[in-house]
Amino acid sequence: MSGTTIPIGELSQRTGCNIETIRYYERIGVLPVPLRRGRYRAYGPSDVRRLSFVRRARELGFPIDAVRALLALADGGGASCAQALDLASQHLRDVRVKIADLRRMERALGDTVDACEAGDTMGCPLLETLCTAEAVGIRLGDRS
Repeated sequence: MSGTTIPIGELSQRTGCNIETIRYYERIGVLPVPLRRGRYRAYGPSDVRRLSFVRRARELGFPIDAVRALLALADGGGASCAQALDLASQHLRDVRVKIADLRRMERALGDTVDACEAGDTMGCPLLETLCTAEAVGIRLGDRS
């Protein structure tokens, strides 16, 4: 590590990443276990860059396994840009599926709110919607 080290609190401030999240990333191997200065963890500029990379990838919704793969590519693990493209393409497909699901949810919630506001039905349309088997993805008679 370089001559300049920073404590975990400063690493947290520089990257905007919660201290407990930093410790979690260390436990699962996404961040290397830092050197110690006595009882305290001591980080350097490379740790700031790596954690910033991880945080940004997570903000973009990449799962931890994809973040690990992207880190290996960024670390020069001999992988190609084509592999990064594959990861990004898969993630884009996943995001588009989630967006479609969210749009369906938006329509269903909008219809339910409209029904609530209209007040033309007996009971609460929101609670009725949430209690239907279709709304919770359960077939009637399925107890699993």
